[in-house]
Amino acid sequence: MTRPYYPVFFNLRGRPVLVIGGGRTALEKVQGLLAAEAEVTVVAPALEQTLRAMSDEGRIHYVEREYQLGDMRDMTVVMAARDDSSGNEALLEDARALGIPLNAADDPEHCDFILPAVVRRPPLTLAISTGGGSPAVARRLREELSEYLDDETAAMTDLVAEVRAELRRINAFRAIPSEDWQSAMDARVRALLAQRRRGQAKALLLTRLGAPIRATDPAQAS
Repeated sequence: MTRPYYPVFFNLRGRPVLVIGGGRTALEKVQGLLAAEAEVTVVAPALEQTLRAMSDEGRIHYVEREYQLGDMRDMTVVMAARDDSSGNEALLEDARALGIPLNAADDPEHCDFILPAVVRRPPLTLAISTGGGSPAVARRLREELSEYLDDETAAMTDLVAEVRAELRRINAFRAIPSEDWQSAMDARVRALLAQRRRGQAKALLLTRLGAPIRATDPAQAS
């Protein structure tokens, strides 16, 4: 059954997150959390090989036992990733009593939030969800989008972020309508980025935005 979820991106950098379980599913959750620079604690009687190595390297904190009531206290979010999902209802009750969002792998009935299929092309991150109704479709779309996104897409994302920051600095950002941004990011700007002519791409973007600043690095303008 699909639900009308509200899509968000959590800022988990340096924040405590609990993963319950030590198998392959838990590993997938941990890898995503570490990519978000979260502080990860894993509670499980045993760990699969890669998680064990992460623990030995100090990349995660490991508690070697079954989950106990209250383990999720003070956590930002909790991931239930055990092979046996029969205890997820009790985990959800514990999480809600503490006011902490819980995700239970492959068990949307006991989730406060679900995890989308993710495409990462730093600094660009795309999240795809079918509301829990068809994860296979979300994975297929992730694969297709991964093939579509290229280095120029990431370069454009970096460039626009830089220009937005400069416009905010001079209080000119809100004066530019969103449709002007869309038309400014055209094929010519992408072509300059592909040719590693970033300074020219930035100058062209600013000109098309009618912005009162210009590329400032002469070395990049060649």
